[in-house]
Amino acid sequence: MLSSKLAFALLCFGSALVAQTLPAGTALPVSVGSTISAKGSKAGQKIDGKLMQELRLPSGAVIKSGSHVTGHVVSAKKPGAGSSSIVLQFDQLQDVHHNIPLNVSLRAVAGSKSVFNAGLPSGNNTDQDPSDAWVTRQIGGEYVFRARGYVESDRGKVGVWDGKGVWGKLQNAENCDDSQINSDIQALWVFATTACGVYDLPDTTLVRAGNAPPLGQMTLQSTKNVEIHGGSGWLLIVNPAPGNADGK
Repeated sequence: MLSSKLAFALLCFGSALVAQTLPAGTALPVSVGSTISAKGSKAGQKIDGKLMQELRLPSGAVIKSGSHVTGHVVSAKKPGAGSSSIVLQFDQLQDVHHNIPLNVSLRAVAGSKSVFNAGLPSGNNTDQDPSDAWVTRQIGGEYVFRARGYVESDRGKVGVWDGKGVWGKLQNAENCDDSQINSDIQALWVFATTACGVYDLPDTTLVRAGNAPPLGQMTLQSTKNVEIHGGSGWLLIVNPAPGNADGK
């Protein structure tokens, strides 16, 4: 009898997670392992990534760091006369217990070098010091004082470090559409609260973030070849449901 009740409870729990949707404005810090290139990519090509910091949802559910994120190339324009471009879309977040369809826009994207550097000690710290004593610099600015447990910018303390990751509220940023962000504490991984746009991807610009129709489709453009090597960092933001501006 006990085992039957336990099995039923687990089934209900799993079903609840399957039905879980991510609230509009939720940030997803993702690392994409494969190289994306306008020159070499084709429509339909799969994009594989993973969540780099756990998500803590208002419902109390937690989606673990390392969860699988997938997407695909919508279209690609190869380098030639004029500029090259690539249109991408992230489709699904897969945890141990559930699959969640994604409709997300792009807040910031950074090359693998910037991602790597954000994990190294900055200033007078060295990698000979314990990692929990480091001061590190986020992509987009702001410093993480790990020993003190907070993130600081020229505006003061803007986030916290809890030993597992960086947490903070996304802030308005210059030249960035801030209509999608909310006042919730977000998982930021290597990104600053004001991170916005393209970092460490020379000659590349974000033309469409994916927060206007067609929702979820983000366009990157380059005067040369749009090429984003494996290990890149993506800060994705969940779009409101179509026809529901506040996402409720």
